[in-house]
Amino acid sequence: MSVLQTRNLSKIYGGKNKSLTVKALDDFNMNINEGEFVGVMGPSGSGKTTLLNILATIDSPSSGEIFINGQNPYRLKEDELAIFRRNNLGFIFQEFNLLDTLSVKENIILPLVLNELDKGEIDKRVNDMAGILGIRDILNKRTYEISGGQQQRTACARALINNPAIIADEPTGNLDSKASFDLMSSLKRINEEKNGTIVMVTHDAFAASFCNRIIMIKDGKFFTELVKKSNRQVFFNEILDALSLLGGGYSENI
Repeated sequence: MSVLQTRNLSKIYGGKNKSLTVKALDDFNMNINEGEFVGVMGPSGSGKTTLLNILATIDSPSSGEIFINGQNPYRLKEDELAIFRRNNLGFIFQEFNLLDTLSVKENIILPLVLNELDKGEIDKRVNDMAGILGIRDILNKRTYEISGGQQQRTACARALINNPAIIADEPTGNLDSKASFDLMSSLKRINEEKNGTIVMVTHDAFAASFCNRIIMIKDGKFFTELVKKSNRQVFFNEILDALSLLGGGYSENI
């Protein structure tokens, strides 16, 4: 089943003067099915961040359509869109965006409280998600008492707690190599055990190697696609080979 889909998606920035306009996306088509773990990669200015912002309903397309679970969110009213976004999308950013005044558990349960779930269901979901992400022992701590890697896994738990499609923007950007490995291993486990759908924009070939499929963008257009057919090390090398054709700076740690 298709979870995220774009049809002839274009985004143009600039005014009426055509010489000053920039086409960030150009007739871009993409389909992501339920349970896929997909990376989006491309050089700076390729359009990948614009794509992510449109998928996240932060920015609107100039033309074309986007469908999330079969529905075009840009046809919704503002109050409907807020509810739709909360129930269908989860976000993981480079910045953790946690509330320091709340405990780890309180940060995680925010989407469930907004949806007015009962306490028993909330506790069940938190315990399950915290177990997968390895943060059960810090649930009662404040966010300033835990490491950066633990903070990012807390942010992941909050994003995942409603079982939505996940949109991640450079989630390992502020993490060291061990914390990056722990985070990506946790996301992979969510993908495999919960059939979680994850779309991740990244410059990091190491992070991308955890995906099942990589979509490469260049100059706002689809460039190529890689599908994992072997182990992560082999896929990592295939990603590096494809990136060398794209150009731009990428992390090669593994």
